Amino acid sequence: MSNAFKYRFISIEGNIGAGKSSLAKKLAEDFNAKLILEEFEDNSFLPKFYEDQERYAFPLELSFLAERYYQLRESVFDRDLFFDLIISDYFVAKSLIFAQKTLKTDEYRLYSKLFEIIHQTMPKPDLFVYLHVDVENLIANIKRRGREYEQSISKDYLSSIQESYFSYLKQNNLERILVLDTNSIDFVSNELDYLKIKELIFQDYPKGTHRIIL
Repeated sequence: MSNAFKYRFISIEGNIGAGKSSLAKKLAEDFNAKLILEEFEDNSFLPKFYEDQERYAFPLELSFLAERYYQLRESVFDRDLFFDLIISDYFVAKSLIFAQKTLKTDEYRLYSKLFEIIHQTMPKPDLFVYLHVDVENLIANIKRRGREYEQSISKDYLSSIQESYFSYLKQNNLERILVLDTNSIDFVSNELDYLKIKELIFQDYPKGTHRIIL
């Protein structure tokens, strides 16, 4: 068995604009893995949320939670005989990370109860990869990919999401966490940078958190 398949389920996580989907797609193609991509572009609440966060935060977060639950349940629980490896560009815990920043106190209290019910039934990744990118670089990435509804995202909002991810990484119960600081590389356009990341991800890590600056 190759190093790639020491892990059956790998989640790629990170802030908005960190390159999660790009990396997940490249890895899945290289290893003929089953690819799970978040279907956020079909969410009708997302553009509305960026226009009026207070009004649309709760329905947006509920819709994301439901979609993530059904997608991961069907893809990970129902093992596909044609794939030995599953790679996703998110993990269901991001629902709580974002909701913490967008919801009012009473809304968040209700949401967190629903989340815990769902979270207990969800499969956890064998390896959780977090792509760390500084806020300035996130803003540049967001502008470069040109999604109109994302252009109003503020630095403060991205910073608060970043802080929530750091808090989650310190307190979570995942077995293996790999934190990759990718500020100085471009794994999308530079093949050598991508190969470097691929090699790091598919090493045999012991349980715990591992931080690597590239």
